[in-house]
Amino acid sequence: MIAFYLLLTSFVAWFISMLAGGGSPFILIPLISILLGAQAVAPVITIGLLVGNAQRGLLLWPHIDWSLTLWYIPGAAVGAAIGCYGLTHVHAEGLQLVLGLGLIVMFLNELFGPKESRFNVKTWHFLPYALVNAIGSGLIGSTGPAMNPLYFSYGLEKEAMVATKAVHKVALHLLKIMAYAGLGTLSLQHLAYGLVIGLGAIPANWLGKIVLAKLSADQFRQLVYTFVAFSGLLMIWQQRSLLAFW
Repeated sequence: MIAFYLLLTSFVAWFISMLAGGGSPFILIPLISILLGAQAVAPVITIGLLVGNAQRGLLLWPHIDWSLTLWYIPGAAVGAAIGCYGLTHVHAEGLQLVLGLGLIVMFLNELFGPKESRFNVKTWHFLPYALVNAIGSGLIGSTGPAMNPLYFSYGLEKEAMVATKAVHKVALHLLKIMAYAGLGTLSLQHLAYGLVIGLGAIPANWLGKIVLAKLSADQFRQLVYTFVAFSGLLMIWQQRSLLAFW
C-alpha cells in the first residue's frame, strides 16, 4: 500500500510540477515523512527526483540550454557535498522557514516590484546560485521553486526553462545520491521507494508536456509564481512552531 500511495501521489505531483516549473517535492515530502519517517525524506525524494527529471529532460531535450548547465554543475557539485554532509550533523528546520519567507518575497516582487529594478541574471551567476541551492537541497531534501525566478530573469521561458531545470536537477540529485551513499544514509529500501516515485513521474511528464505546449508564456509565468507563493506559505506553515517560539 505504501508503494501504491507513493505512485499515485507522484503522478499528480509531477503533472502539476510540469505546468508550474517544478515543486513536486512539496506534494511528495509530507507523504514520505508520514509513511517512511523524516530521516527517509531526503534520500527517497532525491532518487525519485533523479528519475523523474531525467525522463523530463529527455522529453524536452531540444530545449535545453547547455551553456547555462556548464556553469550550474560545478556549483551544484560542491554544494551537494556540503549539504549532504550537513544532513547528518545539522537540524535544518530554520533553513526551511527562511526559504519560505524568501519565496514569498520573490512572489511579491514579481507582483508589485517595478520591472526596471529587477536583477539581470548572467550565465556565470548560476555557479554561486547553484552552490547555495545545492547546500539547501542537501539539508532539507529540496528547495522547490527557489531557482525559478532566476531562470526567468536569465530569459528562459516554458519548455526551455522546464527542460534546462530538469537537467540541472539530474546533475544535482545524482551528486546527492553519491554523497548519501558515501555517508551511509542511503538504504535499499530508500532506493526502492525512490524508484516508485520515479515510475509515477513517467506518464505524468508525458501528459504534462502536451498541456504545457498549449499554455502561453504569460500563463506559464503566472502558474510558476503562484506555485512559488504557495510553496513559501507551505514551508512557513510547516515550521510555524518556530514562529510561535519567537
